[in-house]
Amino acid sequence: MKVILMAALLAVAATNPVLAQGAPQGGGGGGGMAACREDAQKFCADKTGPDRRACMEANKDKLSDACKAARAARAQGGQ
Repeated sequence: MKVILMAALLAVAATNPVLAQGAPQGGGGGGGMAACREDAQKFCADKTGPDRRACMEANKDKLSDACKAARAARAQGGQ
């Protein structure tokens, strides 16, 4: 029983940091900016990786307020 409990606790502990980062996406770059997912699809659907980041930067004035805030937080080291 203790082994099962420890395994369950380890599984939760192992996945917790992943959940805190958010789902990977190509919004303002790569990595965890779920707030930019719709904007990335809208403005840069045909781009990936560095090309998508450049596209998002080129369209930064058109991005949603939530995406702009996420990008600003990331630029300041918040994500």
